[in-house]
Amino acid sequence: MIAITNGKIFTITQGVIEKGTVLIEAGQIRAVGSEVLIPKGTRIIDATDKYVFPGLIDAHSHLGLLGEPGVWANMDINEDTDPNTAHLRAIDAINPDDLAIADVRQAGVTTVYTGPGSANVIGGTGIAIKTYGLTPEEMLIPGTEGMKMALGENPKKVYGEYQKKYPATRMGNAAVLREALVEASNYLVEIDYARKEAANEEKEAKLPDRNLTNEALGRVLRREIKARIHCHRKDDILTAIRIAKEFNLDYVIEHCTEGHKIAEYLADHQVQATVGPLLMCREKMELNDVTLKNPGILAEAGVKVAIQVDGASDTKWLALHAGIAVREGMNEEEALRAITINAAEIIGAADRVGSLEVGKDGDVAIFSGHPFETMTVCERVLINGEVVYG
Repeated sequence: MIAITNGKIFTITQGVIEKGTVLIEAGQIRAVGSEVLIPKGTRIIDATDKYVFPGLIDAHSHLGLLGEPGVWANMDINEDTDPNTAHLRAIDAINPDDLAIADVRQAGVTTVYTGPGSANVIGGTGIAIKTYGLTPEEMLIPGTEGMKMALGENPKKVYGEYQKKYPATRMGNAAVLREALVEASNYLVEIDYARKEAANEEKEAKLPDRNLTNEALGRVLRREIKARIHCHRKDDILTAIRIAKEFNLDYVIEHCTEGHKIAEYLADHQVQATVGPLLMCREKMELNDVTLKNPGILAEAGVKVAIQVDGASDTKWLALHAGIAVREGMNEEEALRAITINAAEIIGAADRVGSLEVGKDGDVAIFSGHPFETMTVCERVLINGEVVYG
């Protein structure tokens, strides 16, 4: 049992406790408050004059796949051999020994959603992981899978410009996505029909040959997992929403760079967005209207926003990205939520992480000051109730 005492506790969902205690037992939070009874024999971590937060969360990263050092041998982020690689699974490429994971953990980021990149229209299944563990299975948070999809420049560049084949346009990107979803839908219908026929005739169903691509997309069509759709430009965001509505998908807009142009529209459509990275430059045309004010504008309009870094070891700067968003007009409380509970809700892990509440995982980051300040350092990190740094 561990008790973190005398710190300024940012619960995120239940306010700030100026001088409080977080009690952790068997990997979970057992009590949070200003008058917590600490049992005898409890290990005490004195957090006097420190800021105590739930472990921070990056809702869109490539940690463990965008390997470091950044050489070809470590690059497992994009299988850019087919515009539809829905059958790929990030867990098969996550490297628990990636040097970047320790960097991120030591910055107080205890959970990231990681997965394939945006080279393909459909890239494969990503997963949320803790930033500590011996194996990918030990690190992952079950039930957080999402299917990476991408519109805009990246797929049409990889296939149209570099490989001189389909898709080469935004129309082509959308068509690839629709074609894949229709094929997967037909596959599901065929399976359902075979099972019903077999049940009526009281015999074993003769199912079609297994198709891993259609199986994976079938989970998206059944709304078992979210479609996580990469798009920067306004028209790509609108296309993503259009297709998601056509197929009744549970979806998230990733990056949402020009979301500030249609913030009210996104809020009206109850869009969730992982916004960022905020420190990117105009390295391609679809980033022409990037603005640091974007997350604040979206949050003010009522969009559920998570702030993302979209990288590997640079995920360690997550809190500073959120701080920049505050400097540019985002409400501080919303910015904190954007790297904690909002991120947890978007990745489907809010029952375990994202706030300091009884019953949640003992993931805690202790900072020397407010994490949005550049002079602040993370001094200690706990994951699943175990001190993993400091």
